[in-house]
Amino acid sequence: MKRLILFVISIATLAVACDESTHYKISGRISNAEGKYVYLDELKLASSENIDSVKINKKGEFSFDGQVSQPTFFLLKLSEKNFITLLVDSAEQVKVAGDAVNFSRDYLVEGSEGSALVQELNQHLSRTKHQMDSIRSLHVLFRTDPNYQSLKKKWDQEYNQIVETQMEYSKEFVTKHPFSMASVLALYQKFDNDNFVIQDLQSLKTAASALNSFYPESEHVKALYANTMKLIREERNAKVQQFIQEQGQNSPEIVLPNPDGKEIALSSLRGKYVLLQFWSAQDRGSRIMNPVLVELYNKYRRKGFEIYQVSVDENRYEWLDAIDQDKLKWINVGDMEGSTQAVLNYNVQTLPFNYLLDEEGAIVAKGIKGPALDKILNEVLN
Repeated sequence: MKRLILFVISIATLAVACDESTHYKISGRISNAEGKYVYLDELKLASSENIDSVKINKKGEFSFDGQVSQPTFFLLKLSEKNFITLLVDSAEQVKVAGDAVNFSRDYLVEGSEGSALVQELNQHLSRTKHQMDSIRSLHVLFRTDPNYQSLKKKWDQEYNQIVETQMEYSKEFVTKHPFSMASVLALYQKFDNDNFVIQDLQSLKTAASALNSFYPESEHVKALYANTMKLIREERNAKVQQFIQEQGQNSPEIVLPNPDGKEIALSSLRGKYVLLQFWSAQDRGSRIMNPVLVELYNKYRRKGFEIYQVSVDENRYEWLDAIDQDKLKWINVGDMEGSTQAVLNYNVQTLPFNYLLDEEGAIVAKGIKGPALDKILNEVLN
């Protein structure tokens, strides 16, 4: 019986210990706020949600506690315009001290590394904005001054330097703290004109990759990662369009060797409708698509249809074996080094992927599947 009691006590003690390890506590003292309420809101993606509120006692003291499974942004609010931002992790014992009069601008925070980084970020940007406002004020005050144009040039240089300094600081912050959720805040901070402070895609990539590996379930990280992937795609698309404009043609040239080692140029197929197909012998989706292409090729090849299939493989034996097994009779090319330049030029991000080119080599469709491709070919070749 004693053993059973000891076992139950041990389990209960362990449960309490585990429970405490996931509990945060936010407490502190705010002077000149005695008897008022302080509110704790969780900061969501596009809004905030009230979590709790307590009345500040006669000594100016307050306390909140709760549970989070990952670093979470909170707003500690005296009013809608008088608040501070905290970044609280599980088990952190956060202490805040300040005065109600200037609470949002001047406060002390201890026991939370994330909250200290958030304060650093906000205060640095606040000082930058103050410097920017001061220069704007000079423009207004001296607009009618005879020497305004020369002064304006000087102030514009100073203004641009202030902006540049802030941007460099923020980028360096992300580089130093890629695994801190505070970097999310750094990436979404804006100047007064709604321009993002950080406009560097590399900083986004660094933070998005690092944070996604640590906090994949965070809604802030999910949004950051999705936005970063979108910007990467847009950047690649822009590069493709620039390449096309520089080359003076709609479809960039590809010249790669076939299984016999003979180099075949994509442009050599002008006068035919060409399906430019990127694939891999090791990719299941590509192999599933091949029988569909075989059927369409047999149906339309005598009517002016050709397939130019680019392999991204690096294993020549697997490539040749797949061509033989899948009975691929059209043009197959690949350098067995991933055909990297062709992949980059055509912004290929998934396999299989294709472009349909008309008789002049202009891209008329992309990413088309069997039924849709059959429909298009039927319209243009019959």
